[in-house]
Amino acid sequence: MSRIAVIGGHGKVALHLAQQLTERGDEVTSIIRNPDHGADVAQTGARPVVLDIEQTDVSSLAQVLAGHDAVVWTAGAGGGDPDRTKAVDRDAAIASMGAAAEAGVFRYVMVSYRGAGKDQIPADNPFSTYAEAKAAADAHLRSSGLQWTIVAPGRLDLEPGGGTIHLDRDYDRAHDATSVSRQDVAAVVAAVLADETTIGSTYEFVGGDTPISEALSSS
Repeated sequence: MSRIAVIGGHGKVALHLAQQLTERGDEVTSIIRNPDHGADVAQTGARPVVLDIEQTDVSSLAQVLAGHDAVVWTAGAGGGDPDRTKAVDRDAAIASMGAAAEAGVFRYVMVSYRGAGKDQIPADNPFSTYAEAKAAADAHLRSSGLQWTIVAPGRLDLEPGGGTIHLDRDYDRAHDATSVSRQDVAAVVAAVLADETTIGSTYEFVGGDTPISEALSSS
């Protein structure tokens, strides 16, 4: 059994992840901003902890993370406000890495997106702020000294997961229109948490026909 802290615990991927982890016997702490979301989190078997990661300091977050075996970042500002996107998707994410190190929790899994740091997005495109924020957070994680893995799915959908993906090793733009189930994204996160050979790797993927364990082992 592992103790895993999920930051951004009320997101759709996070709720699937908490369910999957608790079902396999792990102990999950889901960090959420809104106390009204606690009941949804508790239904997954996870323990909800209310903490606004946008407002908290590194030491306070480190106290929550202490005693866990791994941290998963699934939080996001949700787009819209560029300043808040930078504050959450970049600044709070980077602060969480410092908090993990301070707490002695060195296993860290980042949920990013396929193409982060690769796309050249015009500044007048509303997506550019998010893209830059995620690229900065990913780059910081790679240089952090933590035992990191970056999970970078393509376009997300709400279809039931099938336990299969297509690992996009070469960032093939032909796959841009192919979506992936949020439930399968959660399954990829759960799989890398259980596999130390995934440390130091970035997995970009979309929906596909390859079983998740097979896709990860073939990378």
